[in-house]
Amino acid sequence: MLFSIAINAAEPIRIAVAANFNGTLQKLTAKYEQEYGQAFVISAGSSGALYAQIQQAAPFDVFFSADAMRAERLVAENLAIDSSRFTYAVGVPVLWSGDAHLIDNKAEVLRGDAFRHLSIAEPRNAPYGMAAQQILEKLGLWQQLNTEKRLIRAQSIGQAYSQVASGAAPLGFVALAQVIDENGTVPGSYWLAPAEMYQPIVQQAVILHYAERDAATLAAARSFMTWLQSDAAIAIIRQAGYGVE
Repeated sequence: MLFSIAINAAEPIRIAVAANFNGTLQKLTAKYEQEYGQAFVISAGSSGALYAQIQQAAPFDVFFSADAMRAERLVAENLAIDSSRFTYAVGVPVLWSGDAHLIDNKAEVLRGDAFRHLSIAEPRNAPYGMAAQQILEKLGLWQQLNTEKRLIRAQSIGQAYSQVASGAAPLGFVALAQVIDENGTVPGSYWLAPAEMYQPIVQQAVILHYAERDAATLAAARSFMTWLQSDAAIAIIRQAGYGVE
């Protein structure tokens, strides 16, 4: 996709981003700022929490949700611009541990007692948490792990990652983009669930009506969103471990 000359605003573009995409967005905005001079202010959290903040008039220009539902709802609630909504990435959940020997290629560890706690993002707030629940349900383990109180529900996928990375939980379901390195390898051990075990994590972004407070800010937000669909941006998103429609 061709990209025309960027339009910049004097003020930073204020972005709310789902925690799984925060690291990738930081790379994208750094590249965009270096090339075009536009500044950004980024706030990361669970899609559900950020959505609630936007409903309460939080001052964000753009929202990167980890699902399509919340972007669609914001349009329906007249809080976002429908023509700006697009799928920026398709997420990939992964069962991950810093222990190189804990997880095998069939995730048999989930059926044993080699771990005390499994971290997932809260399914009601985070699409990656919902995917984790769906995977565990397909494995017939959701009720068992709940009953045994072995599930740790993190506030966001970012917190779930931190719990596993710090060793507070020996393993957990996180986003592949959080653990894959620039060479395409994942440290520790991991398991990618077959895609048919969970609903696709279609991640959508949308420009919020708050951006319309200033014509230059709105134009700059549209310019950035167009650039995100360019070949240069898509290459960064793919390298980070996401699919792109």
